[in-house]
Amino acid sequence: METRWILNEPVNSQQVAEIVKTLGVDENLATLLVQRGITTFEEAKTFFRPSLDQLHDPFLMKDMDKAVERVLRAINQGEKVLVYGDYDVDGTTAVALVYTYLKPFFKKKKIEFYIPDRYQEGYGISHKGIDYAAKNGFKLVIALDCGIKAVERIDYANNKGVDFIICDHHRPGEVIPAAVAVLDAKRVDCNYPYDELSGCGVGFKLITALSMKGLGTIEQVYDLLDLLAVSIAADIVPITGENRVLAYFGLKRLNKDPRPGIEAILQHANIYRRDEDHLEEDDNVLTRELTISDLVFLIGPRINAAGRIDKAADSVRLLIAEKKEHAEKLAASINDLNDMRREFDNRITEEALDMIAEDPMLRDAKSTVVFNEHWHKGVIGIVASRLTDYYYRPTIVMTMANGLITGSARSIKSFDIYDAIDNCSDLLEHFGGHKYAAGLSMKPENLSEFQQRFESYVSEHLVEEDFVPELEVDLKINFRDITPKFMRILEQFAPFGPGNMAPIFWTDHVYDAGGSRPVGGHRHLKLTLAQQGDQELGIAPLSGIAFQKADFFNRISTGEPFSICYHLEYNTWQGKTTLQLNVKDIKFEEDL
Repeated sequence: METRWILNEPVNSQQVAEIVKTLGVDENLATLLVQRGITTFEEAKTFFRPSLDQLHDPFLMKDMDKAVERVLRAINQGEKVLVYGDYDVDGTTAVALVYTYLKPFFKKKKIEFYIPDRYQEGYGISHKGIDYAAKNGFKLVIALDCGIKAVERIDYANNKGVDFIICDHHRPGEVIPAAVAVLDAKRVDCNYPYDELSGCGVGFKLITALSMKGLGTIEQVYDLLDLLAVSIAADIVPITGENRVLAYFGLKRLNKDPRPGIEAILQHANIYRRDEDHLEEDDNVLTRELTISDLVFLIGPRINAAGRIDKAADSVRLLIAEKKEHAEKLAASINDLNDMRREFDNRITEEALDMIAEDPMLRDAKSTVVFNEHWHKGVIGIVASRLTDYYYRPTIVMTMANGLITGSARSIKSFDIYDAIDNCSDLLEHFGGHKYAAGLSMKPENLSEFQQRFESYVSEHLVEEDFVPELEVDLKINFRDITPKFMRILEQFAPFGPGNMAPIFWTDHVYDAGGSRPVGGHRHLKLTLAQQGDQELGIAPLSGIAFQKADFFNRISTGEPFSICYHLEYNTWQGKTTLQLNVKDIKFEEDL
């Protein structure tokens, strides 16, 4: 699929010059900083030197005082408390974080956790979960990463004498549930300064507030930042403001001393190797420093796999495990489920692609809405993401569960899929989510009309240009600009993620320096690249990798010059770390 390269608009040259003068960095780095809204020394200091002192007072969040008072009352009166969370990574890390923090302040069996079954209960607060709390004497439920739209279910809980504290980060509906406290910075009546926290992040603010009122210490709160970093990465929330600070220190915790459950996951992901310098047989060291991408692609899917294929409660048990032996058993089981998940999503993706290819109406539509009652509910979100990548259009993948059609939606850059689904809300039993990802359920008889109305909405709100994927490029540079100092400072831009993506660079007049070759079953390209004019300056060629770009090899190998867009990264292989261009796209002169 052809991709359009979009170079960022020029920034204010005076601001760039001021950053060059103040920080002593080159013009390219100064431009990257100004693009990120950093125009003063103080802003640069905050950006390059994250501090936990930069976090906001949790009591600025509406209802936080009520939530803290209710938790402290439950402890003081010996009430039973249930920590309840969604079955995805954000929900399970949130439950692990809050449960781990609160557990020492409760007597045995006075605190438990509960994860709803994806298939029997569905997303969010369930009647079954409320009934479990009421039947077993839980007076208070702390709901994490869910609940902001559970108006009817909170009323149901209130009638059963079960209090709820809701800690959510999704968009509220018109009515706020009548819980004891509803913590959600996206509430229109909440003045909290940052509204992009993950569900686990809202739970973190709750335990921070509790520590400020004398329940535990702030050091015990910060000890749980590794769980929060996994949540931030896996839930794809912006890594800006507080999230950037929390992710930064969470990654430090993960790289220094991961908890047993995460260490066991990393071993299955082959990120640990034996430490030959130590005598203890169970000593391990990381093969390289973990990044946000590792949390997204290595840790997140394994935590998710339990809830997708079996019971998400096992993910919580893994994350709260205190003994390595117990963690290793749980991690092995969850890794097997992740392998099974891969098989399911690969097969279903192929079936969905075949379905679209064989149906002219589906193939030529502006949206993708596919349904098969036999598809596994636990992987339809992954399949929706794959189909979105393949066709680059708003996508909903649906299956049958408990008598209802249930679906996962994914979107493209210029389209708010939540609004599109909201426009069809009269046909739905439930829906929720974000601009780019959502979930929904409906009665089977509404499917046909939903497909038609969703397709009409997409057609009315998008133009042909919107269906061409864009590659946003930060800056045009030359290979000679990539100096050791440039790389040292660029590394300090991390952690990268939405709102602070790893910069994409554009370099023209590049050619094969002689070592390029197809790899990975002739699917990828291992590159050795130089830029015209570099040889005379004594600049050595750079190594690169271009995934899924092997089709370019025949033309590249002739020596014809071309342009590339790429990330700069370090690649560790067999204990050796080298600079590498991660090439995102290749274009020859006539295609630019």
